[in-house]
Amino acid sequence: LIEAIVNTLKKGDEVSIAGLGIFFTKTRAARQARNPRTGAIIDVQAMRVPKFRAAKALKDAVK
Repeated sequence: LIEAIVNTLKKGDEVSIAGLGIFFTKTRAARQARNPRTGAIIDVQAMRVPKFRAAKALKDAVK
């Protein structure tokens, strides 16, 4: 199951599982960050990151 979700997300598609939620990817913008060891400013490239949006049924079950 996890492998199928990962492969689908790699393609840029989303995976919806009824009652659980939606797995999707979002592009995180490029930014500057500080290296905590050296204090130097570094450029962090834009990247796609996985996200999950819980379904209402899951949220209600956890309450």
